[in-house]
Amino acid sequence: MTILRRILGALLLLVVAAALALWLKPPALLRVGANYAAKIVCSNVFLAGRDPDEVLRVDVQAPGIALLRLMQVSVDSEHGVVRAGFLKFIGNGVAQWHPGRGCTVAPDGKIDSEPGPMHVPAPAPAPAAIGSIAAASAAPWPEGDAVKTDAALDRVLGNDTLAGPGMRAIVVADHGHIVAERYAPGFSSSTPLLGWSMTKTVMAGVIGMLVKDGKLKLDQAGLWPGATDGREHIRVADLLAMSSGLQWNEAYGAVSDVTGMLYLQPDMAAFARAQPLAHPVGTVWSYSSGTALILSRIAQEAAGEDLLEFINTRLFTPLGITSATLEPDEHGTPVGSSYMYATARDWARYGQFLLQDGVWQGRALLPPGYVTMMATPVAASDGQYGQGQTWLWGSDATTPHVNPDAAFGIPGDTFWMSGHDGQNIAIIKSRQLVIVRLGLTPDATVYSPQPLVKAILEARPL
Repeated sequence: MTILRRILGALLLLVVAAALALWLKPPALLRVGANYAAKIVCSNVFLAGRDPDEVLRVDVQAPGIALLRLMQVSVDSEHGVVRAGFLKFIGNGVAQWHPGRGCTVAPDGKIDSEPGPMHVPAPAPAPAAIGSIAAASAAPWPEGDAVKTDAALDRVLGNDTLAGPGMRAIVVADHGHIVAERYAPGFSSSTPLLGWSMTKTVMAGVIGMLVKDGKLKLDQAGLWPGATDGREHIRVADLLAMSSGLQWNEAYGAVSDVTGMLYLQPDMAAFARAQPLAHPVGTVWSYSSGTALILSRIAQEAAGEDLLEFINTRLFTPLGITSATLEPDEHGTPVGSSYMYATARDWARYGQFLLQDGVWQGRALLPPGYVTMMATPVAASDGQYGQGQTWLWGSDATTPHVNPDAAFGIPGDTFWMSGHDGQNIAIIKSRQLVIVRLGLTPDATVYSPQPLVKAILEARPL
């Protein structure tokens, strides 16, 4: 019995020592998971008014990454702080809400003791029937919220297979009018939703505005002062086209360049800018969230003012976008790769802005031809990606070199804003259609948005 007690005591000591070691110096993967959990819960609680336990269960744990299923969170509503950890105490994930600026990951654990007055939005009301959501304003969308309804489109949006698993919002705008929309239970037309990489296309618009102001040029190089290793030749246009040549690993699910940047780096742009060249500038297309952060820093420096204020004043306010929050990193740079929240209707407003070639109420906010450039293929991308952080295909090709949209009869002038977990906006100029589909739809579900777009096109004949 004494020997057994000694063995059990030794095992207990080993477990305690291992737990202490993990707590004192958690592996990078646990830190990534903890900061991810803290960030997602923080934004959804303080921006969207959702229940933290539901967000943890549905948004963080349900998509299927085993590590995240053991994450636990705590919410300090008074100071706007969310903490997360593996088994609650390992990983030290921290994110903090700042009024007007959303939530920021604090990978170094630093938080403000007085971030400002807290205001948690009221939970979203239960969704109304498809197509019957009451208008908040008599003015038609996009200036107001009044919508038209279309019974044929309501039937399309009511098809769960077309809407896809995890759908949270669908909005269809035809010739500048919302003609159909649908929301999942717990979400509504007033719920801000994360666009993930659709944020990149918004940042491309911000770059365009700075070009129009004469503060940037597309062929501008010398963006790495003092560099003599080839990076001095990278132009703004190369960054917009994801053809900078910089080394980057965009893989998710482990500690890669993108996950390390988003969840371990206080200054994300500095981390991305420090990457070495892997290819000659302009010769290889390589999708990179780091590139979008570099553009965010370039825009921040060129604006000569608070970039978030610039975006709100010069872009969102003219477009009538009132729900958007583009969250920054700890350094204060907007995370232009990933972190814009907005309602589905406001995401549609930005899509409508691009449909109208960057003109809003008769005022050109972007240079002439800029949106055309954004949707012009990057040669090295095999035709799938545009020169201004847009996608030209709605999903990956099953046949090499063949645009999968064509099989669904989707017009060739369609371009897309696309983001992680099933965020999509199809912009179809020849049909004057903007189709927004948002949700939590991991790649494993193999959902593609083209069947939904095809059905909408058929329900709205010319």
